[in-house]
Amino acid sequence: MKVIFTDLDGTLLDHNSYSTAAAEEALHLIRQQGIPLVFSTSKTRAEVELWRRKLGIEGPFIVENGGAIYIPRGYFDFPLPKGRQSGGYRVIEYGDPYPELVATLEDAARWSGCRVLGFHSMSVAELCLRTRLPVAQAELAKQREYDEPFEVLDSGTYRLLEAIEARGKRWTRGGRFYHITGKNDKATAVRQLSDLFRKAHGSVATIGIGDGWNDVPFLQAVDVPIVIRSGISDALRRAVPNSALTPLPGVSGWNRAVLGAVSGMAAAAG
Repeated sequence: MKVIFTDLDGTLLDHNSYSTAAAEEALHLIRQQGIPLVFSTSKTRAEVELWRRKLGIEGPFIVENGGAIYIPRGYFDFPLPKGRQSGGYRVIEYGDPYPELVATLEDAARWSGCRVLGFHSMSVAELCLRTRLPVAQAELAKQREYDEPFEVLDSGTYRLLEAIEARGKRWTRGGRFYHITGKNDKATAVRQLSDLFRKAHGSVATIGIGDGWNDVPFLQAVDVPIVIRSGISDALRRAVPNSALTPLPGVSGWNRAVLGAVSGMAAAAG
């Protein structure tokens, strides 16, 4: 059995338009064959639920850079790891509370003298301008629980990031923003879900697809890591030496990679 873990922005979703049109062939094949497609993203639960509905994808998903796993009730027919119930999900949490992250970011910015602009400080209109998200989706992006994206407005980025680490938090970099998190990352959540899929199905081959530095940990944790071709893809592949490279950038590259991986020819990804 194959399980595909994928980033969203810049990977399955076009970086500028958020379109998935170029991935329709692979998405159809995934749905047809019943292959689990697990979103592993910096997006919020509310955002991921929107894309699951749009794309007809069911099953577990990972939000906010590994802040939590959401597992639909009844998806696995055995007792799950300790977590909380929320709506129709078992939620396995790894991240720190959002208000704590915001407070730490503000404190680190004051100490370092480096101004930042986090999602908590942005209006919906400002977020739309910075991300090109429609208003409704920008509102969903602000419903954060475990991760605060932010822009650095001054020089002194190194001092800021050092201050974040000194306060016991982590930082990472996505396609548009820096992110402050707790001790979580995408890899921990991917490993946990991989173990659950193996418990349910026995032998499982895990495939991971991403395009950013925040994807590196989870790409290192899967059997078949695939990097989306981009301006930083060579650097990402040095961080994940056994990774394949898509022949095309963006969503078209994702489509080709998934078609190759699903047909058992992961090498076709590049």
